[in-house]
Amino acid sequence: MKYFLIAGEASGDLHASQLIAALRERDTEAQFQFLGGDMMAAAAGVEPLMHYRDMAYMGFVEVIKHLPTILGIMRRAKQAIDDMAPHVLILVDYPSFNLKLAKYAHQRGIAVHYFISPKVWAWKSWRVKDIKRWVDAMYCILPFEPAWYAQRDYAVTYVGNPTVKEVAQAREHFVPRDEFVRQLGLDASKPIVAVVPGSRVKEICENLPLMLEAVSRHSECQPVIAAAPSIDSALYERYASGVTRVEGRTMELVAHSRVALVTSGTATLEAAVVGTPQVACYRANGSKLTYRILRRIIHGPYVTLPNLITEEFIIPELLFHMCTADAIDAQLNALLPDGEPRATMLKDYARMMEALGSNDCAVTTAQAIIRTLQQSP
Repeated sequence: MKYFLIAGEASGDLHASQLIAALRERDTEAQFQFLGGDMMAAAAGVEPLMHYRDMAYMGFVEVIKHLPTILGIMRRAKQAIDDMAPHVLILVDYPSFNLKLAKYAHQRGIAVHYFISPKVWAWKSWRVKDIKRWVDAMYCILPFEPAWYAQRDYAVTYVGNPTVKEVAQAREHFVPRDEFVRQLGLDASKPIVAVVPGSRVKEICENLPLMLEAVSRHSECQPVIAAAPSIDSALYERYASGVTRVEGRTMELVAHSRVALVTSGTATLEAAVVGTPQVACYRANGSKLTYRILRRIIHGPYVTLPNLITEEFIIPELLFHMCTADAIDAQLNALLPDGEPRATMLKDYARMMEALGSNDCAVTTAQAIIRTLQQSP
């Protein structure tokens, strides 16, 4: 079979690489072409037609500014699809770009399968119309998504969540806490508070100072920053001179921490799967007005993945104007000691894990794709 995949960001590259590996294991004659990254290249044994770094444009202004480049990428992708004539186009999240390619492929009689649903349940729900029209099979990684789609008369498949496997694989390489502490030159007698301020410059500038100010009120603890490898160390020095940083070991840091302060995103789910109590912090511009506008755009009461999965506030969400050093400190006061808030959160994590299940989502998806293609006329 011939497979054409498109992933437009780092997380998509990771998840798509696991899917490629699962497809190759089950289809020894598999041929791959893709737009993606280095991990997909390693799994497929071929280089990307275009790297996701050259496709990563976010926000209205940035998209308009680079519109000629984006249109050029679109033309190259369409031509590559025509040249390969794949049996299936596999799209990985990245909806603004991928749904246009879904339409193109569908109109040419190519099967379109979508691995990792766009977050249409949170915003831009009108995209469901395009999904129903152009996508033959949707594989979801959040357990509430099938019911949401069913209400809109579209059947999707929950295949499990990749974070479950990724954390399990990462755990195999964790060193014991005493060795971790020794490697970082930390005080073995003090609890660690993991500070995970995001991977973009703006996120770090907005969240890191507040996180560190809150931790500084707890002299019995020591903060350690999860540094993003793409960020210049000078930025961390500006806000956190002298504070220990660790790069490329975020899950391990969180696992050895008493509490984690995490910028809202996939990292909140990783912390929950690891089993460390956490506070989700997302200051952004700190505007109450912006918060109210976004609340009108975003459907549902929850933002973080643990809360979305359990449909309850199992972790605190400190967003925009509510994300202050005082508010973070109040949550640390509740979660650092043994007690009901900490015990309740850990019990809620167990319920979340039960909802996620134990499926290997890449394997389950690969099996479904191959089965569907084999059944096609």
